[in-house]
Amino acid sequence: MKLSARIAAPVTALALAGLTATACAPQTSDNSARADEKSGTLRVWLFQEVSNKPKEQVVDAAIASFRARHKDTEVEVEYIPVDTRAQRIKAAFNDPASAPDLIEYGNTDTAGYVKDGGLADISAEFSAWDEAKDTDPTAKRSVTVDGKVYGAPLLVGIRALYYRTDVFEELGVQPPKTQAELASTARKIHKAKPELYGIAVGGAYTYGAMPFIWANGGELATEGGGTYKAAVNSPEARKGIEAYTSLFGDDNCPAAKCASMGGNATVTAFASGKAAMAIGGDFSHAAVEAGSVKGKYAVVPLPGNTPGSIAPAFAGGNNIGVLKSSSHRTLAVDLMKSLTGKETQGKLFDAMGFLPTYTDVRAQAATKEPFVKPFIDTLAAGTRFVPASPGWGQIDASLVLPTMFQEIVSGKKDVAAASDEAAKKMDAAFASAS
Repeated sequence: MKLSARIAAPVTALALAGLTATACAPQTSDNSARADEKSGTLRVWLFQEVSNKPKEQVVDAAIASFRARHKDTEVEVEYIPVDTRAQRIKAAFNDPASAPDLIEYGNTDTAGYVKDGGLADISAEFSAWDEAKDTDPTAKRSVTVDGKVYGAPLLVGIRALYYRTDVFEELGVQPPKTQAELASTARKIHKAKPELYGIAVGGAYTYGAMPFIWANGGELATEGGGTYKAAVNSPEARKGIEAYTSLFGDDNCPAAKCASMGGNATVTAFASGKAAMAIGGDFSHAAVEAGSVKGKYAVVPLPGNTPGSIAPAFAGGNNIGVLKSSSHRTLAVDLMKSLTGKETQGKLFDAMGFLPTYTDVRAQAATKEPFVKPFIDTLAAGTRFVPASPGWGQIDASLVLPTMFQEIVSGKKDVAAASDEAAKKMDAAFASAS
C-alpha cells in the first residue's frame, strides 16, 4: 500500500466548530470531470490538528479498509493548515489538474464552495448509503444546499457552559438556570473574587454570542425567495445582543480586556484559572483538562431564558466532500464513506474527542464518556446554523458581527446603531453573493 501523508506547517490552533473561509473563489466555469476512472491514485486534503498523530492513525485505518476493497487504487493524504485552506481550495477549484479528489471543509463553507462550482452533488449516493439514515438532521443540513447533498458530515461541534465547581461550592452558588441568572451569578462571583472573571466573554466570540440572540427569539438573517436579509437589528435580536454585551464591564469582564477576546481566549482564561465560567465546546475539553482547573470544573448546557430551557447552540463541525473535477468520482465517494462512516467516527471520538454526527454512534460515545452528555443534551434541544448563503463567508471574514459587539461594549455605538450598521453590511454581502 502506498500511503503518503505530507504534513504541512504546524498550526497553533484549530477551531473545530464554525470553520469559515477567509476568502471565496470566484465563480468558476464548469470543471466537471469527463471520466470516472476505476483505478489510480486518489488525493485527499484533510485539516491538520494541533496534535495530528491520533487523527493520522484513524485515517490510515479507514484508508486500509478502503484499499482492501480497491487493490488497484492508491491514496495520498495531505494535512493542510486550516488558516491557509481558503487559498489552497480556491486554487484547486480553478485548476482541476492539480486539485485533490476529496477535501475536508468547515460546514460554514458549504454554500460558498457550492457556488464556486467546486463540490460534486452526491445526493443519490448519500440517499442510498445505509449508514446515512442515522445522520443527525442538523449535520445533514450542513452538507445540503438547495436540497442537494454535497458531502458527508465528519464531526459536529457544540458549545456549553463550563463552570468552576470549587468556586461555586465556596460561594454557595448553583449553576445558572436562566440567562438572567447567568449574568447575576457572574457578577456575584466577580464581586466576591475580583481576580476572576465571573464568566469570560469575548467581543470577537461570535459563536459564543449567537445563543443569546437565538434564545431571545432573534435570527441572524431570514430567507425568502432563495435570498437572505439580515435580521440582527430586529427587536428580538437586539434583546439578545443586549443580553450578551451586558456581560462586559467592570462588574464581570472589563471591556478593555475582553472586547478583543475570541473563543480560544475565553477558554484559555477558564482553563488557566482566571474565570469562573466560560462558553466552550466539546472540542475544548482537552485544553481545559491540560489547564490548572483540571478536576475542579463541570459542564452544563448554556441556559435559555426560562428555567430548565437550553439556549440554541451553533451547530459547528467539519465535512468531507468530493470535488466536481475528480476523475475518480465512484472511488472518491466510496473513500468518503470510509473516512466519514460510523466506524471511523467512533475511532475519532476515542482518539480525538470529536463528537460523532450519527445519533447511534453519539449515544455510544456518551456511555463511554459522561462528559459529552451536556453537549448531546444541547444538540437534542435544538441547534441553529448560519445562513446557507455564499455571502456568509464574506460576512465572517469581514468581522461584521465582532465589530458590532466591540463597538457596543466599547461604548462607541448603542445596540440599535451598531446592529443597523451590521445589518447593512450583511445585506450587501448577501446581495453580492446572489
